[in-house]
Amino acid sequence: MRWSRALIPLAGLTGVAAHDLLQRKRTLLRNFPVIGHARYAVEAIGPELRQYIVAGNDEERPFSRDQRRWIYASAKGENNYFGFGTDNDIERSDGYPIIKHRTFSAVAPPSHPTAGEEVRLPCAKVLGGARGRAKAFRPQSIVNVSAMSYGSLSGAAVEAMNRGVALTGALHNTGEGGLSPHHRHGGDLVFQIGTAYFGCRDEDGAFDLERLKSLVASAPVRALEVKLSQGAKPGLGGVLPAAKISPEIAAIRGIRTDRDCISPSRHAEFSDVDSMLDWVELLAAETGLPVGIKSAVGDLEFWHQLAEQMADGARGVDFITIDGGEGGTGAAPMTFTDSVSLPFRVGFPRVYAIFAEAGLTDRIAFAGAGKLGLADNAVVAFALGCDLVNVAREAMLAIGCIQAQRCHTDRCPVGVATQNPWLVHGLDPSLKSVRLASYLRTFNRDLLKVAESCGVLHPGLIDVDDVEILAGNQAGRPLREVVGYQPGWGQPSAAQQQELTAIMAAAAPTGGTAPESETSQG
Repeated sequence: MRWSRALIPLAGLTGVAAHDLLQRKRTLLRNFPVIGHARYAVEAIGPELRQYIVAGNDEERPFSRDQRRWIYASAKGENNYFGFGTDNDIERSDGYPIIKHRTFSAVAPPSHPTAGEEVRLPCAKVLGGARGRAKAFRPQSIVNVSAMSYGSLSGAAVEAMNRGVALTGALHNTGEGGLSPHHRHGGDLVFQIGTAYFGCRDEDGAFDLERLKSLVASAPVRALEVKLSQGAKPGLGGVLPAAKISPEIAAIRGIRTDRDCISPSRHAEFSDVDSMLDWVELLAAETGLPVGIKSAVGDLEFWHQLAEQMADGARGVDFITIDGGEGGTGAAPMTFTDSVSLPFRVGFPRVYAIFAEAGLTDRIAFAGAGKLGLADNAVVAFALGCDLVNVAREAMLAIGCIQAQRCHTDRCPVGVATQNPWLVHGLDPSLKSVRLASYLRTFNRDLLKVAESCGVLHPGLIDVDDVEILAGNQAGRPLREVVGYQPGWGQPSAAQQQELTAIMAAAAPTGGTAPESETSQG
């Protein structure tokens, strides 16, 4: 009896060995039957081994262990401080940003908030205000959730994000996949219109204006964003693998479940800058909403033409979202993820400079995306001229993402980027929404602390002169010099600064200084 039991695993190994010797797909297994499987097993768990055991605190990409730790701790309301100094190799890191604090300031910034204190950081500009849109508004948060579609994310993840932004007053971009029931949990929305017009198209797939008007009237949509391209795969249409297309998603988008959903790479409603501006004005007139565009940065000719045609003030976009080419949540070929379109810190200032030279920056709100959900990166973005920052992967991390990088496989182990019911069931939107809200609040508090250090009332008032970029050991260049900005670039107009200062002063009228004594010297 014992011998028969021992023969069972032996027979199994013999069968595996026979299979390995006879198959022709893998040379390693033909040459080393059975034991060759160890190589594939180690390769399969290699990312986990590197992430949790091998890699240092600052070695991993896209987000290092230290960056993930800060996001996780912030989302859970835990201690997100770091002790014993930085472990970043600052002296040998080209491009490392240093924020320069001020010893004295002409204003008394609010005393830095504590962990339990609510912080509201409104946008310096009114979206649609310059062009008189009927439903122009001032975003109540400078940090908002970037475009991620239902389909790319699970319904539970979308619901968690929408509930989370509702708790903080932030905006939630729907992504190009349409407006689903999971987006309807109280959070204000930016409805994104992609090249396939999901959610606002007819049975033939053509754009349907009446459906768009009906859709935005049925939900708290505050603005429309026309997606031209995205950082993950600029120049290509969106991709939703067939494995992630559930019957519900197919019904919302009007697509089939048995094949990949690949959006066109270009819009059918316009073919150049002139016709795009006509379409933008049509959308704004019919809905009353501010209308903006989202794009990665490649060839600059488009931006020059846009600035030229907006110069007379007759037509124009209300906001511009620049997506960094660092790649994001979307599935994409490796070449596009790694090498197509400019990184945010290179692309954004080039676009901003074009509109600054044309005198248009006060009439447009600028939003940035591309790993800007970390305070140091966001401060650089605000200094460069961003009025808003959008977070995507950081929001995913806040609700439980572990950076498994399986978003495109439908096998996300934590239910964030999958449609697998078993994997999704572990994600509780009621709990994860609170964690996203906690992350957003903590992020805002940290940004306000940095503003206080720089001697200003609001992160949007941080200037390019407040940041220096290191260039190796013992060398650094002012950010203004690196990007070639002229005086005044990157800042709201004087009138917008006055409005913002009044809003912030009303929220914290006493400032952050101690009372003056009788021997005060001024």
